[in-house]
Amino acid sequence: MFTGIIESIGSIRALTPKGGDVRVYVETGKLDLSDVKLGDSIAVNGVCLTAVELPGDGFWADVSRETLHVTAFVDLKAGSRVNLEKALTPTTRLGGHLVSGHVDGVGEVISREENARAIQFRMRAPRELAKYISHKGSITVDGTSLTVNAVNGAEFELTIVPHTLAETIMGDYRAGHKINLEVDLLARYLERLLLGDKAADPTPAQGGSITEGFLADNGYLKS
Repeated sequence: MFTGIIESIGSIRALTPKGGDVRVYVETGKLDLSDVKLGDSIAVNGVCLTAVELPGDGFWADVSRETLHVTAFVDLKAGSRVNLEKALTPTTRLGGHLVSGHVDGVGEVISREENARAIQFRMRAPRELAKYISHKGSITVDGTSLTVNAVNGAEFELTIVPHTLAETIMGDYRAGHKINLEVDLLARYLERLLLGDKAADPTPAQGGSITEGFLADNGYLKS
């Protein structure tokens, strides 16, 4: 688990094809690795990776085909800057929100505009994730815990202050940039809980859709 508060900007030093997937070497910059052991988790642009080697100034991790398929990791190359966060501990200050490091989908930056000293971003999520994104709710973008300022369909807006721009890779974002998105854990689990016993049925388990008809049939809406 993570908090979505980025601890360091690192960079991809190497991406090595290995047995059908990829092994990546991440140079970790100012991230303190003194308490990191083999097998520990580190979020890279919001993707939870396991450290399999620790050369000193970074770590090696294996990136599966599944991760390459469902995240923007496929767009990274040697020299790409990345957001880094170590897994939280029982004494970690929870400054953002609970983040699993399991990416729900790949979004896209639509526009970038100045807003006083901040930057206003408009982003588009995959259609199937739109129902989890709410005004003033939390969303994770490339591992960064952020507050949604406006929502219009599958598009949402974020106002990013100078500190966040400096301490994350968001300063690099331009229109067309692909981003890893993780929706709020509570929203995702709430949807599943609302299904009740029907969660065991194959169709809801795969589609996971809560419709107005479903809510009415199960007593969640009053006529």
